[in-house]
Amino acid sequence: MLICGVDEAGRGPLAGSVYAAAVILDVKQPIIGLADSKKLSEKKRDSLAIEIKQKSLAWAIASCSAEEVDEINILQASLLAMKRAIEMLKVLPDLVQVDGNKCPKITLPCEAIVKGDSKVQAISAASILAKTARDAELYALDLQYPQYGFAKHKGYPTPYHLEMLSIHGVSEVHRRSYAPVRVLLNKN
Repeated sequence: MLICGVDEAGRGPLAGSVYAAAVILDVKQPIIGLADSKKLSEKKRDSLAIEIKQKSLAWAIASCSAEEVDEINILQASLLAMKRAIEMLKVLPDLVQVDGNKCPKITLPCEAIVKGDSKVQAISAASILAKTARDAELYALDLQYPQYGFAKHKGYPTPYHLEMLSIHGVSEVHRRSYAPVRVLLNKN
């Protein structure tokens, strides 16, 4: 039975896209060290991401932009990014297992598994791919908008990020529906 693990990264940040990945692992090529991406160092995630891409039967990464997040809300954007990733797979799985408590709207059999990223290897792999892809976007945004320090905080609402937002204002990659950003926009 081919199982596809799916997870997202970037629901909490104030800026950038939300990412999702779908991974079908190859049982003949086990990957040692898979875990919830939040429990791994950036260096370990980066090396595992390369191995996942090399050894998996299939993998795909998709996203929803900050504008889409603002339009349809973060939950729907996360589910849409997951749906996009699943639909991009070159191999059709028998079952899709998603981290969390909601499944995207897909035609394949799907089950949601709370804390799946620490229980199911394929979901762990997906969490690593989603996180490394999102981090890569934030490093690119840091070059584009150096004043916000995206490389440091990855868009999360840290005191530094909030301070830079109040000094420099809202960029086009900030999520306008998120309270700290919305408050700033309403002041102006």
